[in-house]
Amino acid sequence: MDTKLTLSFNQDVVVRAKKYAAENNISLSRLIEHLLTQVTAKEYKSLEDFPISDWVSMVAEGEVEYKKMPKSTRKDSKNEYYSSKK
Repeated sequence: MDTKLTLSFNQDVVVRAKKYAAENNISLSRLIEHLLTQVTAKEYKSLEDFPISDWVSMVAEGEVEYKKMPKSTRKDSKNEYYSSKK
């Protein structure tokens, strides 16, 4: 069963990922699903331990930067959503 999920990405990453997905005749949703399946297939201590394949490296350019965002509350998410609709 498919479940909808809202994600936020850097716009440049989205453009490159859409291009990659189109060139490989796969939807962006299935591409992301595949990546998440690969990451969660084994327990890695950190993302740095995850072996990145060549085709993933083609999608991403530049040095990887992991940003830890403070955990937002439900109220914060709600306020962010409503302020984006203004």
